[in-house]
Amino acid sequence: MREVVATRESRWYRFFTSEDNYDPDRMTYDRELLRKHYLTNGYADFRVLSSVADLTAERDAFFITFTVDEGEIYQFGKIDIESRIRDLVPDELRDKLLTTEGETYNAELIEKTIDRLTDAAGNLGYAFVDIRPVLKRDRETHTVSITFQINEAPRVYVERINITGNVRTLDEVIRREFRLSEGDAFNTAKKERSKQRLTALGFFEKVDITQVPGSSPDRTVMNVDVQEKSTGELQLGAGYSTSEGVIGEVSIRERNLLGRGQDIRLAGSLSQKRTQVDFGFTEPYFLGRNVAAGIDLFNIDRDYQDEAGYDLRRIGGSLRAGFQISEFLRMTTRYTLRQDEISNVDALASSVVKETAEEGALVTSLVGYVLAYDRRDRPSRPTDGYYLFFGQDFAGLGGDVSYVRSTAGANYYYPVTDEIVFSLSGEAGYIAGIENDNVRLNDRFDVGGQNFRGFKDSGIGPRDGITRDALGGNIYAIGSVELSFPLGLPEEYGIRASVFSDFGTLYGIDKEEVPTGVALLNDKSLRASAGVGISWDSPFGPIRVDLAMPIVKEKYDESQNFRFSFGTKF
Repeated sequence: MREVVATRESRWYRFFTSEDNYDPDRMTYDRELLRKHYLTNGYADFRVLSSVADLTAERDAFFITFTVDEGEIYQFGKIDIESRIRDLVPDELRDKLLTTEGETYNAELIEKTIDRLTDAAGNLGYAFVDIRPVLKRDRETHTVSITFQINEAPRVYVERINITGNVRTLDEVIRREFRLSEGDAFNTAKKERSKQRLTALGFFEKVDITQVPGSSPDRTVMNVDVQEKSTGELQLGAGYSTSEGVIGEVSIRERNLLGRGQDIRLAGSLSQKRTQVDFGFTEPYFLGRNVAAGIDLFNIDRDYQDEAGYDLRRIGGSLRAGFQISEFLRMTTRYTLRQDEISNVDALASSVVKETAEEGALVTSLVGYVLAYDRRDRPSRPTDGYYLFFGQDFAGLGGDVSYVRSTAGANYYYPVTDEIVFSLSGEAGYIAGIENDNVRLNDRFDVGGQNFRGFKDSGIGPRDGITRDALGGNIYAIGSVELSFPLGLPEEYGIRASVFSDFGTLYGIDKEEVPTGVALLNDKSLRASAGVGISWDSPFGPIRVDLAMPIVKEKYDESQNFRFSFGTKF
């Protein structure tokens, strides 16, 4: 139960938090957390009898005691839906029920069922419904029967939206995230979605939306109170990874420029294998419309000596624009102009690499788009929902190369319990030249390292049979199955473990790109690996350790059993 409440016992290592400080308001919150925990786990009669804070004799600390009455564990009894709206048939909503007869009582499932029924009724054209669960408790059989009563609610309209607490952020930046406008019919789902969108901006520590009666019974006033947080960042980073060695980074960023929600960033990074400078600017509502327009400029020098015996320099920029097609479907378009140059080719490198280097610096001019459908509960560390995307790039609007590149992928997250998350992901891509143009070495896909644990960067796929240099591939498909869970340590440590299995393949090179005499290794066979990992959101930065073992591989693939990354920003 100590892990359920927000208050923590004092320890020497909790100097980064105030959770071990006595706070009467937090004790009240702890009572609610205990109640919610027990009601979620079947204890329908649970009560907190008292919560007492006793000052120690030394008057330097408190002893906190919660006295509870657990009661008995209950199961769900009969579950029914009763509609008091004439044209709304209960059977059309039965598949939305999360409560099942015979399973352990769970108050949270009742709340989620009400939300699902409300959304489903709205999709059927009934925007104003009031769903109330009528519980019938049988103390002899320890069951709780539930009837979800659907009543027609009176229409209420938004009279006014008041915004307070925004000292720096302009009102319009907040209002444009609202799914409700003044004069609209009030909708609880849209109110919650508005709060979710405001929180996702990352401009506020806290977002509270409350309702008060308006000037008449069918009017309501929405009060929005926000607490701003710092959005400017000056970061100095240092770290280490097995793929790039020692890493240094300097960046300056403002995510809410002049309170207008604009994002500007200038960054530089240096490692043993990469030097990079990039600049980015985003206007989230270009010309007052819901279009996120931006520009990116970059200069990247990448060392591929270990993988294929050459260095690559890439310099260029992109113009992009993203907009919502629907509430959860978004499209981003872009135009990119860049120059790629291969240099410092090793004398023993593959003939494919040498011939590509002889072509000199090549200019790529491309347009592309990405369609993304996002139903995750949150973008960072999601625990529930799914994410789908499909994108294409078309090169050949000028420049020296022409191709079509298509990629698609999906991620699915399922909360097995409140702390254990199952995830399944897959991704595939295909690139082909246009008008008999071949796909160059630096435009092909690479698989390995971060996107395929158990193998080195560019560890699988086509290779020169003599030099064993990685040549990339035109077709790839990768997937991953992972189960993430805590290690039983206190939650504030931020330490989680995972077991995973990665699988995939990379193959395909245009025959014209392979010089005569090169023994090409190019198998379509599936590779697979399995392993365990530990991640720690330490006070000094994120740390990740993965141990993976290839299960299925080709003889020429390059494996990497241990992968470590550490970084910090201060």
